[in-house]
Amino acid sequence: MKNEYDFSKAKKNPYINALKKQVTIRLDAETIMYFKQLSNINDIPYQTLINLYLRDCALKHKKLNVEWILKK
Repeated sequence: MKNEYDFSKAKKNPYINALKKQVTIRLDAETIMYFKQLSNINDIPYQTLINLYLRDCALKHKKLNVEWILKK
């Protein structure tokens, strides 16, 4: 190992924009269990599976139809 390295000709990471960002999200227990079970079947970490699902929704511009029902 060298004592010093020359980084003067180094290039910035071209994939910097593709890196994932850590966020905090609150999910109900049933949703987490669903993705954990699915991840075990597919041998993929559940957080990766959730990311893949959300990415698919974003790329396809899926819209969620939410209707609130008010109880009297």
